[in-house]
Parts: sequence; structure tokens; C-alpha cells
Amino acid sequence: MKKLVFLFSLILFISCDQKPSENREKTETPKTETTKDTVQNFGIVIHGGAGTILKENMTDSLEKAYKAKLEEAIRTGHEILANGGTSLEAVQRTINVMENSPLFNAGKGAVFTNEETNELDSSIMDGETLNAGAVAGVTVVKNPINLAYEVMVNSDHVLLAGKGAERFAKEQGIEIVDPEYFYTERRFKSLQKVKEAEKAKSQENNKTAFSDPFIKDSKFGTVGCVALDKNGNLAAGTSTGGMTNKKYNRIGDSPIIGAGTYANNKTCAVSSTGWGEFFIRGMVAHDISAMMEYKGVSLQEAASEVIQKKLPELGGDGGIIAIDHNGNIAMEFNTAGMYRANMNSKGELKIGIYGKE
Repeated sequence: MKKLVFLFSLILFISCDQKPSENREKTETPKTETTKDTVQNFGIVIHGGAGTILKENMTDSLEKAYKAKLEEAIRTGHEILANGGTSLEAVQRTINVMENSPLFNAGKGAVFTNEETNELDSSIMDGETLNAGAVAGVTVVKNPINLAYEVMVNSDHVLLAGKGAERFAKEQGIEIVDPEYFYTERRFKSLQKVKEAEKAKSQENNKTAFSDPFIKDSKFGTVGCVALDKNGNLAAGTSTGGMTNKKYNRIGDSPIIGAGTYANNKTCAVSSTGWGEFFIRGMVAHDISAMMEYKGVSLQEAASEVIQKKLPELGGDGGIIAIDHNGNIAMEFNTAGMYRANMNSKGELKIGIYGKE
């Protein structure tokens, strides 16, 4: 009898000892799974050109118009990113808003050439694959950034120009418009003023147009966008009408990968605006990325070094917007102002126009 009691007690002890262990295993495992960090970082930055943008030269109504359009543009891209869309999609749609506005020197608001036509340039780059597409000197494409994207994904090339680019646009179903679509009275009057200034200056002392401050500042107004999506992929895009009174089918930095646009998931995405010849010579966009990759400096350090030191040493001015793979941003310029805005994953919006904001 004593043996039976002892055996029963031993069985009871073993079973009681196992149940808490099994219960702990069942309750602790789900707890571990639910404590994973699911926060996804993303962000977007835009520019609408840099130059001699001074408060005293800006009417209240025009300032409000610029800020409203910058906000509309960046919120368009931010919504795409917030909903899980790609950085490439956000860059395109954001730039479309600015290309469709006469306020900026891109698309609808493009400046005039010496021949009184509009020649548009654009580029886009994918930071994940380092694939890129660009177009230059197109005259009938409503949204050049969309054509640049098609060059990237549906051709074996990076840069197409002129009539060939326009033929490719038609084959890809890109929206084509009559050249008259790009006409704005404001830009046409600017061309006439630049021509008059150029003529007076050349008669006065035989200096070239590019040495005249008035003519030099007439080219600013390029638009650009950089973005980081929830998948950690970076993208950059730039679009412009180029330089007022440009001749000989001049092409600036905007469609040049590494100068006007660059994106690399290892480092950052950059879009430039300014005097294109110097941005090409300094390969400004790529230079910022290269400093981060090879020297290990931060985005802000690289942007400051290139825009505040290296670019002026060449004789150039302008600015950049950039975002790195961690969501840090830079909006660096060495001019009086730059139209700019940024939004982070929390939806915090900042808009600036002048130097000290």
C-alpha cells in the first residue's frame, strides 16, 4: 500500500512540474514575436531652383503661390511613400506637379532659347540598381521626367536627345503637346530682357553673356526631387528648361547622371540646381555620394564641402537637395535663396525660399 501511495505521489509531482514549463513556452513565444520593431522610415525632399531669390523682390501673392505649389508637389510624393509606393514613383509624380506649373523653369514654365523655342532636359536614377535614364533638348514632351523614366526601363540607353528622344516618346505613349503649350508671357519677356542686356554688354566691353550677372541668374529654376521609400530604396530626379537665351542646343547638368542627378542605396540621392556648366565639371551630385562612400563622412558634411567650397572654387553657384539611406536630409546652396521643401515619415513639413529660414 505504501508503495502505491509513493508511486502515485511521484507521478503527480512530475506532471505538476511539467505543466508550468509548457505554459511558459506557450505564453512567452507570442510575446517575443509581437515586440519586433515594425516602424518603416521614409522621406522626401524637393527643390524648385536656386539663385538671387530675395524677400524684397518677392510679392506676398507670388510667395504664397510658390509655397502652395511646393506643398502640393511634396505632399503628392509623400502620400505615395506613406502608402508603400516606390521612391521612383514618388519622384516622378512630385516632379510632374512642378513641371505642370508655370512657376518653375521646367515643363510648362520652361525658359526660351535664343531662337525663341523651349528645349527641355530631364533625368532620373534608381539607387537600388544604379540604373538611370535621361533626355535632352526635347520640344514636344509635356513631362520630360516621365520620358527619362521610360528611357531607363524600356531602352538599352541612358541618354537620348532631340528628335530621337521625341520619336522614342511617341513609341512609349508619352504625352506629346504642341510647342505652343510651353509659351508663357513671363518667360518670353525674360528672354527679351536678356537679349537686350546681352547686346548692350557686348557693345560696351565685348564680354560674353555668361559674365553678366543678370544673364547668369536667368537660368535658375530647375526642379528636382529625392526620396527614400519604405523598402530602403533611394531615387533622384531633375527636370529643367535650361538657360534663358541658350544657343547651339546647349545642354546643362540636369540630364547628366552624376552632375545633376545621382542615387545610390549605399549612400544618398541628390538633385542639383544652378549653373550647369560648373556642376558638370565638378560632377557635383556624384561627388557628394563618393565622399560619403569613400571617406565615410555624413551627408551634411559632404554636401557642405562640395557646395560651399569645391563648387565656388570652380566659379559655380547653385544648390542641391539630398537624402541618405537613413533618411537624413541636406538642402545646401551658396546662392541668396532656393525654393525647397521636405517631409519625413512623421508627416512633418518644412518649406523654405530664402537663405535664412
